[in-house]
Amino acid sequence: QVQLTESGGGSVQSGGSLKLSCRLSGDSYRSYCMGWYREVPGKAREGVAAIEIDSTATYVDSVKGRFTISQDIAKSTLYLEMNNLRAEDTAMYFCAADDRVGWGECPTYRETAGFGYWGQGTQVTVSS
Repeated sequence: QVQLTESGGGSVQSGGSLKLSCRLSGDSYRSYCMGWYREVPGKAREGVAAIEIDSTATYVDSVKGRFTISQDIAKSTLYLEMNNLRAEDTAMYFCAADDRVGWGECPTYRETAGFGYWGQGTQVTVSS
């Protein structure tokens, strides 16, 4: 059974930076499409970023140029580096994974909120 464990959230001032990490255990990292989504109470989940095994990445428009998704396959770890954070980035951030067999090519960030596996989430709070 695959497990995702996130870390790295916290509270920062507007303009600050945070780097989230997510370790996949229980199966081969290469077997999964990976991404991040975020959730704010009362709002729909929002896909933030997704990455292919060749590190091709896609992002929601609101984070382009500020967030970078990356991975260390040898460590089975996914990252989300967040710079120039804004108050509207405040959310619970979830690492997500989905079995790539069902996809062929991994989908874009739009699908990450519907992935089959996710971690416990890590809170990011940005104060203005």
